[in-house]
Amino acid sequence: MRMKLNNPISCFITFVSKAKNMKILSLEQIRKADDYTIKNEPIASIDLMERAANQLFKWVKKRVAKSHNIHIYIGLGNNGGDGLVLGRLLAKKGYDVRFNVIRYSDKTSKDFQINLDRLLELKMEQNITELKSNTDFKAIGEDDIVIDAVFGSGLARSISGFVGDAIRHMNSNNAVKIAIDVPSGLFADSLTELNSSTVFRADYTLSFQMPKLAFMLPENDQFVGEWNILDIGLSPDFINRAESKNFYMQRRDIAPMLKKRKKYDHKGTYGHALLIAGSYGKLGAAILASKACLRSGVGLLHTHIPKVGYEIMQIASPETMLSIDRYDNYFSEVPDMNMYNVVGIGPGLGMEHQSQMALKLLIQEFQQPIVFDADALNILAENKTWLSFLPKGSILTPHPKEFQRLAGKWTNDFEKLQLLRNFCTKNNVYVVLKGAHTATCFPDGNIYFNSTGNPGMATAGSGDVLTGMITGLVAQGYTSGKAAVIGVFLHGYAGDLAAKKKGQEALIAGDIVEEIGKLDF
Repeated sequence: MRMKLNNPISCFITFVSKAKNMKILSLEQIRKADDYTIKNEPIASIDLMERAANQLFKWVKKRVAKSHNIHIYIGLGNNGGDGLVLGRLLAKKGYDVRFNVIRYSDKTSKDFQINLDRLLELKMEQNITELKSNTDFKAIGEDDIVIDAVFGSGLARSISGFVGDAIRHMNSNNAVKIAIDVPSGLFADSLTELNSSTVFRADYTLSFQMPKLAFMLPENDQFVGEWNILDIGLSPDFINRAESKNFYMQRRDIAPMLKKRKKYDHKGTYGHALLIAGSYGKLGAAILASKACLRSGVGLLHTHIPKVGYEIMQIASPETMLSIDRYDNYFSEVPDMNMYNVVGIGPGLGMEHQSQMALKLLIQEFQQPIVFDADALNILAENKTWLSFLPKGSILTPHPKEFQRLAGKWTNDFEKLQLLRNFCTKNNVYVVLKGAHTATCFPDGNIYFNSTGNPGMATAGSGDVLTGMITGLVAQGYTSGKAAVIGVFLHGYAGDLAAKKKGQEALIAGDIVEEIGKLDF
């Protein structure tokens, strides 16, 4: 069995950043943030490197026992300098560190050379191997640790030749692999021209200050592994002023958005939602969405269901008021909409012709936000001209296949993000594109990536729960954007709590509902 590090955690932050939120900046912006910090803190670049490497050292020391040999593969730029400092700090604490300097050029960065000289001053020449050809590669044991400090985020072109052979060598073993900042060979904020054998395949990536856009995309998971954020104290003034259309939402961002209940509030204060859900054989979707909507804090909830679901819903969710369709098995008519301030539609709905016509009528008549999910999205995909008539503030919650039906195909995940932005700005809607790091896109093209959730939530009914939660939040007066971002975060948070109790494999959607509201912030 492959070795795992001790106590892995998804986000490890040792400095308390004063930046307002977690922006995902471009590589060029990150370089400018480094320069601005060096000039205005002020701090010498060599000392900033030392500070960054100290955070790497703390992360590794907490998780790696001294019984493991550590192989650090080192490029000739500042990423290599980070690796040299990390190795020096580990060696001083008694770790067996092997420094493998890849000599692909006669030129080095200034800070790299300073730190190499510091190693030599410590009489550590015997631990340093200069790699100049394939014959210089040394064996790596399956209980060893491989650390990639070759290129990091500084890469400007695909890796080939001798350095490509070095990356293949680093990958060709069962050792635990750690990348510094960005796995070598992977572009941080643009499409990588993938030759997968020359991209480092990290189990853990230790990203400085903020995640990189590439980390949010499924196609890069095989290279990034579990990524962690190490705050190295880059200037919060620069970060706060920097423009970005990509954000990574954490607990500290969500907590201030949450409304506190007041003593004399009543159920009318928290809105009246309508869910339109369920069909013959799919009443479970209506139940899950209804329970989640109620747990999200809505004041009043009606759920419109076909006649076949009447007794089932009354028993399963007695707190839910019912609107009963004239048809036995599917949705065919829009009820009186005057009392509702939001509608959620789609879970278990079905694709009957009458259902499609009723959805069209709903779009025409209802002027408040509508949350679209599941079959409601599939109906829209078959009737794309309806998109331009969606009420202001409407929210669509597709999984990738549903979004593809709506917006068209893509060839890579960067192209998918651009399609997402274009779709939201063109149709003036909010889209929650579900998956790991669910991406919520606003009509202005800003994308908010989520930090909660786990693979156990890839289970039937999980999306119905999310629809209910977002609908309930809109009903309570949250703007559509906030309701979507908060709903996604709390949905993932509840899923994480449920996974701790049940395990990811055993997790079902009802477990997520039971954990809604159990916040510790």
